[in-house]
Amino acid sequence: MAPQGIAEAALAGLRQELTGTAVAPGDPGYDEARAIFNSMIDRRPAVVAQCETEADVARAIRFGRDNELEIAVRGGGHSVAGTSLTDGGIVVDLRRMHIVVVDPVSRAARVGGGATMSHLDRATQPHALATTGGRASTTGVGGFTLGGGSGWLERKHGLACDNLIAVELVTADGETVHASADENAELFWALHGGGGNFGVATAITLQLHALPAMSMVMLLFRPEAGPEVVRAYRDFMESAPDEVGGGCIYLTAPPEPFVPEELVGKLVCTVLVTYTGTEAEARQVTAPLMGLGHAAEVITELPYAELQCMLDDPPGMRNYWSAEYLSGFPDEAVDAYCSRADTMPVPTATQHVLFPVGGAVARNPADYPLPWRTAPWAVHPFGIWEDPADDERGIHWVRDVRAAVRPWSQGSVYLNFIGNEGRGRVLEGFGEENYLRLAAVKAKYDPNNVFRLNHNIKPAF
Repeated sequence: MAPQGIAEAALAGLRQELTGTAVAPGDPGYDEARAIFNSMIDRRPAVVAQCETEADVARAIRFGRDNELEIAVRGGGHSVAGTSLTDGGIVVDLRRMHIVVVDPVSRAARVGGGATMSHLDRATQPHALATTGGRASTTGVGGFTLGGGSGWLERKHGLACDNLIAVELVTADGETVHASADENAELFWALHGGGGNFGVATAITLQLHALPAMSMVMLLFRPEAGPEVVRAYRDFMESAPDEVGGGCIYLTAPPEPFVPEELVGKLVCTVLVTYTGTEAEARQVTAPLMGLGHAAEVITELPYAELQCMLDDPPGMRNYWSAEYLSGFPDEAVDAYCSRADTMPVPTATQHVLFPVGGAVARNPADYPLPWRTAPWAVHPFGIWEDPADDERGIHWVRDVRAAVRPWSQGSVYLNFIGNEGRGRVLEGFGEENYLRLAAVKAKYDPNNVFRLNHNIKPAF
């Protein structure tokens, strides 16, 4: 039986015309098809169109519009706000479109719209090539890149969108457009941070870079050492080369062999240094951090694809995140940041993260709508827990972290790091002048705001 609001004949027609599969309530696999990364989001779409081709995507969009259904677009399904899911509408599900084709000569990869970081990294690894990816292997490449794309390699190779060569996009009319520096250049500009506002990206082409070696240094400290450690890490990063990435992270110590038994399940302050080079080079670069009295360490050279899996969170968890991008990180800000570790929900998968920015991110001269890229530091309270009873406590903690560091905020924010925090935050994400320019692009490619389940840009007329 067709869901309410969709004629039986119309649903049957969609099933027949798709190369992929249309899954509706009552069908086998429906609950699996609608499950997303953030288990706090529980919505029941009228149909999930599991697309396998660009033509499938166009057909699903037209079906949604013909039947006056709200349209959600799913790549990796990692949006903390759950924007890849809708109640009573249609989900354009790209997960079957995950093929990655690598050209090692031109150092470029064509990435299907439903590919995850794991698909991309596993395809580029045999060629000793990589590009800036998200810090979890299950993140969708498309949404990550079009939203800007912050990851471990950004200080060396820029944001993911800085490495964007071309986008194949299906618009709200079901038409395909190609965007690059030479074709539909204004749309191409908008896709460097404007997200899914302008259509469905069925494929993107990314620039790759040589990465013959990747190393990681992880140092675990008892939480009382946090303020001293964070200050030392801040000072270390002020002169660190672009090859250094990573962050300072308060988290619950996992039951891993390298973690002392007395720390397992307890709060620890962790310094994570990623390095685009050999282990020997990483050890030399991080020597200033080695005398701070860490309780445990991991220092190793490893494939980039394995590093990308290291902080993967288990599925089915409840998520609430936010961020503040700071214009500076003086001692008072360090104290404010560290003090919020005391109230962090432990033991959970929650992470209290400090990311350095800088390097190639800040130096890129492009005028993309990403005003946060000039901030030297980002505080990213990353709330993850399993028990719904922890919702109030976890959400309050994330908001409290934001409030604590807000006095040092630059006033802009990476929108991929936050949920639905209101229109003011959307404007902070793009900047007011950029927003007006983006709204003009939106009016050209999606004048009816069909793609509105996102950090929405309303069309300007």
